[in-house]
Amino acid sequence: MAIIDTVQSDLRDAMRAGEKPRVQALRLVLSELQKASKEGADDELAVLRRERKRRLEAARAYREAGRVDLADGEESEAELIGSYLPVELSDEELREVVERAVRESGARSPRDMGRAMGSAMAAVDGRADGGRVSGLVKAALGG
Repeated sequence: MAIIDTVQSDLRDAMRAGEKPRVQALRLVLSELQKASKEGADDELAVLRRERKRRLEAARAYREAGRVDLADGEESEAELIGSYLPVELSDEELREVVERAVRESGARSPRDMGRAMGSAMAAVDGRADGGRVSGLVKAALGG
């Protein structure tokens, strides 16, 4: 079942249950997924990651401004969106994937970072944040 179908089903269930905050969040997610689909972007996971990142950034900004109530709402939405994403790799699993990607890409120095990152991100397949991957690739290349 495609993610958009799952979100639609969950939206119907939330509407029946009268969960207003959940309905609102799911409507926003569904809208973004539908918009991306119309634009020809078939990567639903990329849309979800982008939306989750937006919510987390907004929550951080709200917290810095002292608006804990709004930050909590954004974090709740980010958590809901995250529930549709694949489980993140643990630090150890990610380290193994990065080491293998660096070895297979033939990268030897920090100048080969781009080649190693491309290989590592393809191997990670969205199960880890690019920042985490980048840090481990830099460390592996001695950068």
